Amino acid sequence: MKDYEVVIGLEVHVELATKTKIFCSCSTEFGGAPNTHTCPVCTGMPGSLPVLNKQVVEYATAVGLATNCTITQNCKFDRKNYFYPDNPQNYQISQLYLPICRDGYVEIETEEGTKKVRIHEIHMEEDAGKLVHDDWTDCSLVDFNRSGVPLIEIVSEPDMRSADEVIAYLEKLRLIIQYLGASDCKLNEGSMRADVNLSVREKGSSEFGTRTETKNLNSFKAIARAIENETNSQIDLLESGEEVVQETRRWDDTKEYSYAMRSKEDAQDYRYFPDPDLVPINISDEWLEKIRSAQPEFRDEKRARYVEEYKIPQYDADIITLYKPLADLFEDAVKEGSSPKEASNWLMGETMRIVKDKNIEPDQVKLEGSAFSAFLKLIQDGVINKTVAKEVFEAIFDGGVDPVAYVEEHGLKMDNDTDGLKKIIEEIIEKNPKAVADYQAGNKKAAGAIVGQTMKATQGKANPQMINQIISELLD
Repeated sequence: MKDYEVVIGLEVHVELATKTKIFCSCSTEFGGAPNTHTCPVCTGMPGSLPVLNKQVVEYATAVGLATNCTITQNCKFDRKNYFYPDNPQNYQISQLYLPICRDGYVEIETEEGTKKVRIHEIHMEEDAGKLVHDDWTDCSLVDFNRSGVPLIEIVSEPDMRSADEVIAYLEKLRLIIQYLGASDCKLNEGSMRADVNLSVREKGSSEFGTRTETKNLNSFKAIARAIENETNSQIDLLESGEEVVQETRRWDDTKEYSYAMRSKEDAQDYRYFPDPDLVPINISDEWLEKIRSAQPEFRDEKRARYVEEYKIPQYDADIITLYKPLADLFEDAVKEGSSPKEASNWLMGETMRIVKDKNIEPDQVKLEGSAFSAFLKLIQDGVINKTVAKEVFEAIFDGGVDPVAYVEEHGLKMDNDTDGLKKIIEEIIEKNPKAVADYQAGNKKAAGAIVGQTMKATQGKANPQMINQIISELLD
């Protein structure tokens, strides 16, 4: 068999985090009852006119600047004409001739080192509605809530050569966009979607093979599986003397199989023309500079700063900055005077444990920064001990619970009554002569049995340092 390499480019659609749609004032909130976030504009009623949402342009420009693109300061919208049941106007307002961002790149880390993935363009457009297929009644229903939700489409050059590089590129885009606040990039809710354009060719060849486009990819795992499947399918076709057909394919992640949807269209198939209802966009130098100056500290810079400024381990900084909600929690805690290492320990330890137990992603953590800071202060001030702290942390993890009030209501404050604690420990020592003898014979670990029984007797509320101090006084 010949030696092949895979050539991959991506079209990444990202729903922007505006409160209203791109051309009307309907809500963009996810999960509403079908067809409740709609109006004549986003359902394509005759005579309705679109009005551009300024925030969409700002977000698109910010993403373009963060991905090293050239901003097209004078751009416009075009109509992309096609018929599909979830497309109420029979056209989509998009950008073909003058996309808002062009010629950018992001850098990813690969096994061979840093690699630059070029971005051909980023353009703004409106999302389509959603078809809901009802197997019970054997029919399809249309929900137009998503119709008109603002999108940017990030079109890469065919620079990726493996599924690992694709995932690294998507992770980099996701983090950039999340740090900008331009989108939550939740693949499971469809706010970030990737179409994979893939072809194979003999290694060493400079000619591109015939590409296919694979859609319906809503997780990084599904993307990796679809790439592997399509790569093998194309190689099998070429090895058997057949040709690859340029087409759009739909991925079924349950069956781990893709099937043809339609032949792959080119730009001329959509009969693009300038949208007559929307005026051209002018991004002034002043507006562009204002957007540029508002760019946040991104993950790479933040990670380096955490290690340098806060002296936390590189591994901790890698994980915390990989998820913006965790980075926000860390910074809120440190800003309020918490120890950086203590904050890092709780994020890396208990947070990750609960995330795993709940089977959620770290960027879905709802813990509030103010609650996390107040929780760490309770530990730092000696109000609660580490044993009780785990209970309190679980209580506040899903948000909406004040840790200070929770500790008060459940009587969890650390018991610092020296005389009362000493009396309890004396009784436990009297009942454990073997542990005492072992301790006094030089086995200091034998005190662990006494500590454990003391914590049990005090319902976990005793001060561990005080316990150890009293045991030492009584037995040494």
